[in-house]
Amino acid sequence: MKRISNILIGLAILSLLFSSCARKLNPSHLTGTKENSYDSAAAEYVYIEAIKQKLLGNGGDAIKLFEQCIKSDPANDAAFFQISQILIGSGDINNEKKYGLKAYNLNPGNFWYTIMLAGTYYQEKNLDSATIFYEKAVKGFPEKEDLQMNLGNLYAENKKYDKALQVFENLDKKYGINETSTPSGIKVLIAEGKFQEAEDKVKQLIEKYPDVILYTGLLAEIYNNNKENEKAFEVYKNLMEKNPDNPQTQMSLCNFLIDQKDYDQLILLLNKVILNNDINREDKIGLFSKMIETPELIAAKGNELQLACMLMEAVYKDDDIVLLLRPEFLTAEKKLNEAAARLEEIIVSRPDNYYAWEKLLFVYLEEKDYKKLQEKGELCATKFNRSFPAKILYANAAIENKQYEIATEELRKANILAGDDKDMLLQVLSLQADVYYRMKEYDKSFKAFDDALKENPNDVTLLNNYAYYLAEQNTRLKDAETMARKIIETEKENTTFLDTYGWVLYKRGKINEAAKVMENVISIGKEADAEWYEHYGYILKKKKDCDAAVTNWNIALKIDSSKTNLIKEIENCQGSR
Repeated sequence: MKRISNILIGLAILSLLFSSCARKLNPSHLTGTKENSYDSAAAEYVYIEAIKQKLLGNGGDAIKLFEQCIKSDPANDAAFFQISQILIGSGDINNEKKYGLKAYNLNPGNFWYTIMLAGTYYQEKNLDSATIFYEKAVKGFPEKEDLQMNLGNLYAENKKYDKALQVFENLDKKYGINETSTPSGIKVLIAEGKFQEAEDKVKQLIEKYPDVILYTGLLAEIYNNNKENEKAFEVYKNLMEKNPDNPQTQMSLCNFLIDQKDYDQLILLLNKVILNNDINREDKIGLFSKMIETPELIAAKGNELQLACMLMEAVYKDDDIVLLLRPEFLTAEKKLNEAAARLEEIIVSRPDNYYAWEKLLFVYLEEKDYKKLQEKGELCATKFNRSFPAKILYANAAIENKQYEIATEELRKANILAGDDKDMLLQVLSLQADVYYRMKEYDKSFKAFDDALKENPNDVTLLNNYAYYLAEQNTRLKDAETMARKIIETEKENTTFLDTYGWVLYKRGKINEAAKVMENVISIGKEADAEWYEHYGYILKKKKDCDAAVTNWNIALKIDSSKTNLIKEIENCQGSR
């Protein structure tokens, strides 16, 4: 059956951990606007008690007390702000923003409210809104030059390079070449491809601060980006000769060697980086993450990288994230059995390492080992009962193992955990549609698809699965064709989607068009899929070319011997000749 999993595989365990979620602490007590229409002394007591509960870590009790303050005084901006702060820690960004906006709207001149909202929008990756609030902060508090720096960096991240340069150049004019705004301006020039201007600036920095190795490394980065590789390597070579143990030099050279595909030199340097106590753990993990995402490096130096992972494990004993590096490399090498075995070892020794559990489930999903996925999924979903991915993966395994009651129950729990998160709800609805279809409750299945498409009408996986299921049931075939065609307008090279389109055309009686699509699928497909040849066989049979149909069905059986239904088709086709 042609179905694509709609599970968000890109959980990106490592990158999740590299991103910072730190926030600056704001004052714990801000006086809100007070009205005289209530007992201010009593209200002040409630507010102080709420602050106390907040500081004690009793967030739920504190929120109830702050809500009481708001009920008495709807204009109490400080209470809204305090609730927003508490919600920051719980990860409830939507409600954090809602309360933060109420505080800001009541008192738009408050510095902390403005900065908190800027941070919230940044955390949502809503750079435009984050920029707006930083601009407000800079306008309201022009003396705070660190805000100007933050705004400039935000402009740069949002690729508004002209505005970023204006900020940094204004600071350079005020302070001359300096160690704060000048390097940031140079990085913007590099991003814009203005390498000569960047080189001129960095040379001024080096002249003024000759002992700061970072700036010489920045010069090498300019040469590297400008494809002046020999100049870049010469700079790094000189740096290593003068400062062989400098952490910045070692890290910059590692990244340069990866980019230049000089993997022999990289491996020689890698152990020094791992053992260098002046390089922090996060930067080392970041380097390993880059190597994991470099297939050529893994193919060339897989064994050496495994040894490097073991050295990292020895340096950072019992570190839950470092322990995952080896399984990540094994997964990247497609050594899924070895990756699973290593993850099983980690779970035995460190049963509370959630990331190892989750990674193991994804490995079993990739292996299509649904028996083990269900076994471990049940344990993980029970042990970490607030984990949405664990419940989704457990349900997915139960579906494949035809244990639909289990799948339905886990999806019910996942639906509760999803809350208002549209992406999570989409996954639940997609799997619910699949469960109902397999249970032959087609009306319920198609309703679940309709509900899911209301959340995201352009989700290609949903459209593909829905179109395929409609075609299989020979119902609403015109709708199925519309959905399938919509997908391939943007996914012209995706063989799975093209196969669905070809099958829908076949069901619609458009045999010649269907044949052309399937011929294209087979010609561009990198790994042969039994379903392609099965479908193409049916199309050829309809064209009354039984010999070609039998040839394709035999290929399908050779790829997937479980397709025993084709044996009867072959016999019937041969008997009709």
